[in-house]
Amino acid sequence: MSKAAELAALIGGQKALGDKNFIINGDMRIFQRATAATAASAYDTVDRFGFGESTDGAFTSEKSTDSPIGSGNSLKLQVTTADTSLSASQYAYFFQAIEGQNLQSLQYGTSSAKTLTLSFWVKSNKTGTYTINVYKQDSTAYNLPIEYTISSANTWEKKQIKITPTAGSTSFITSAGGAIADDNGIGFQVGFGLAWGSNFHGTNNTWSSNTSHYSTANAVNWMDSTSNNFYLAQVQLEIGEVATAFEHEDIGTTLAKCQRYFTKSYNQGTAVATATAVGAVYKVMDAAMNYGTENVVFPCSMRATPTVGIYSPVTGALGKFDSNTSGGTTDLNLTTVNIGDNGFSGQSNNQAVSQNAYMRWHYTASAEL
Repeated sequence: MSKAAELAALIGGQKALGDKNFIINGDMRIFQRATAATAASAYDTVDRFGFGESTDGAFTSEKSTDSPIGSGNSLKLQVTTADTSLSASQYAYFFQAIEGQNLQSLQYGTSSAKTLTLSFWVKSNKTGTYTINVYKQDSTAYNLPIEYTISSANTWEKKQIKITPTAGSTSFITSAGGAIADDNGIGFQVGFGLAWGSNFHGTNNTWSSNTSHYSTANAVNWMDSTSNNFYLAQVQLEIGEVATAFEHEDIGTTLAKCQRYFTKSYNQGTAVATATAVGAVYKVMDAAMNYGTENVVFPCSMRATPTVGIYSPVTGALGKFDSNTSGGTTDLNLTTVNIGDNGFSGQSNNQAVSQNAYMRWHYTASAEL
């Protein structure tokens, strides 16, 4: 491609208003749930990235200040229990799922479907072939595995991967079945493979109607040693033929984007279920009653009606609140009612709360894809 053509592809490909990165929290700045090493399962640490693991081993995720640019953060993964021989159905990976209504500019399902470029910095002690995958779930489901190589051990390397709508000379994405629904469901997810059994092997850089094709037979088994680590930083997915410089946005903007999917009452630097009253929902009862109720308004409208968790500020116990009624009773039962996209109510049904006593508790709300 000529320089002029590259420039035209870049200029024509960027999203309006400079918001070019489809990945939220790609610079790994927001860790609302926990920052310390935590067993990887679903959503545990870094915001907007989920984890999937089904092996005989285990790994953790955590926040790291090891960075390719000498400042900022990365996501660190560490094998804690090894699996040296994967069965056909075993796997380990992590991913970010993206809302369909945020992907309409891709024009999937038409002959004008856009090419994307995924760029990121990666470092691992284990070199070799790894894969990313794009799993488009809307309409007809298709999967695209693409190989990349970590060449030097313990060295930050920048990768650029082009994701074309006709990869492998296919027409899945440019036909009607390639369309992405304009709604708040999953449009597609971008996955980073760590270990994939043979049931999940497809053809490199080829869209497949077999939605189990997350990887290829060439990919390493990263789970094979407790010495293995994996660092990821500055993940960017953008329209265009080549990667542009990573888009740094202010932390308030990134946090607000993350809070659409997960929010909490704890301070941002405090892990969920910590025993602390700082930031807790608090209400003083103006009259004695058999139950107390307090309403919560979320920082922003969430993607969908969330799953709400309640935590005691004294013990961190789930489903409990604290009160100074009856001589300082702790860990009373609290239920959630009237849960909606914008808030909910916490209610201490059938537990007497005296006048001038307080109720206090923490909450989390999750509307992850």
